[in-house]
Amino acid sequence: MHPNHRLRVQQQNRVRHRADQSDAYTFFNLLTGPDLLDKVESLLPEHRERLFPPTEALSMFLSQALSADRSCQRAVNEAAVKRLIGGLSVCSTHTGGYCRARTRLPLSMLVGLTQHIGRAMTTMAPPAWHWRGHPVRLIDGTTVVMPDTQANQAVYPQPRSQQPGLGFPLARLVGLICLGSGAVLDAAIGGYRGKGSDEQTLLRTVLASLQSGDLLLGDAYYASYFLLCALCDMGVEAVFEQQGARRRSTDFRRGERLGVRDHLIELHKPKRRPDWMTPEQYAKAPECLTVRELASGGKIFVTTLLCPTQTPKAALKALYRERWHIELDLRHIKTTLGMETLSCKTPAMAQKEIWVYLLAYNLIRLMMAQAAVWSACSPRALSFKHTLQLWIAWDHHAGHHGEDKRGALFVLIAEQRVGDRPGRIEPRAIKRRPKPFPLLTQPRAIAREKVRKHGHPRKIK
Repeated sequence: MHPNHRLRVQQQNRVRHRADQSDAYTFFNLLTGPDLLDKVESLLPEHRERLFPPTEALSMFLSQALSADRSCQRAVNEAAVKRLIGGLSVCSTHTGGYCRARTRLPLSMLVGLTQHIGRAMTTMAPPAWHWRGHPVRLIDGTTVVMPDTQANQAVYPQPRSQQPGLGFPLARLVGLICLGSGAVLDAAIGGYRGKGSDEQTLLRTVLASLQSGDLLLGDAYYASYFLLCALCDMGVEAVFEQQGARRRSTDFRRGERLGVRDHLIELHKPKRRPDWMTPEQYAKAPECLTVRELASGGKIFVTTLLCPTQTPKAALKALYRERWHIELDLRHIKTTLGMETLSCKTPAMAQKEIWVYLLAYNLIRLMMAQAAVWSACSPRALSFKHTLQLWIAWDHHAGHHGEDKRGALFVLIAEQRVGDRPGRIEPRAIKRRPKPFPLLTQPRAIAREKVRKHGHPRKIK
């Protein structure tokens, strides 16, 4: 027997053994399992019996997030077919009732479920998923495009570089993600521009999700004095890339030398109070803060981990490479699941749609974490898209398998491993050419009227 085949058989047997000895079938019934049922019921709003009660509307909303066809019509058609097969009364395929049911879903329910699953996953995470005893939390921001409606533009205005009628509303999303499990712990949503729309402001709204002993890992945007002070007060360690302005003025000849291009320095409180701080908050902030600066791999890092023996420079350099995982996680949410362009036409529903995507993402990560525990590997070694495809196929054949097959599904999830390619570089360019249509340079209503009067141009340039 080939050595690789022997290892695969041993891995499959180990997963099957653990599955047979576990009552983790609840992971497969993710919305009605006993672990989440109590949480779902506690978050349900007061409602009367309808065709689409809150649990059914949420399940259909999640189905939209997990499907390539995200239309409400597909979700309603699928529900109608399931009722027909299940011997229930046939319902209408019009989407009005379902859309109203989605509107009645409280945002707090979606947020609470997403956070609950994220916390549950970090609680069950084995110590091997931590870094030197610290649960590592990743922080980063991204943007999401919304339909061009007046309601969306009023709350999430388009960039100033785009002319009125030619752009799309843009929302900024800051996510707090667990490095070990990949779960979204919390998120904040704001406008792309305007007061309180920057990533620092949004981050401050999710700091309560951090706990003492955590380690926050982020890029150069977050290495600010007041954030470092706030994290120290909470007992949270931090590793950031140094900001560009301070990077240019870094002098390793100053401060307490710890090693080659590695020293301790004192940061002093900025004399100007930020607009977001109250005078009382500014007065309570310490006058100075001791941090560690070190240079490695062409970057300069700032951290609150001050001991070079417990946290050597090489270890911090390797840790910062792991920050790239949040870029991949955001890509999974936006590209693999399809959140990059939203469908809802009002700000309230757009926020719900974002949180439904985050909830769907956490449910897939929950399955990956369980498969990783059973196969004795890291969740980061498993493929998110592979797990998503398997779950869609499993859910499609939900009536044709029993609990005895649950171990086999985890075997399939753990079978595909993703490669670890540190330092990989790819050009940010596409090879496939777009279709030769010109850009829309005037509002669509005006362009449509010109076509009505003069017809389409004979030649597309």
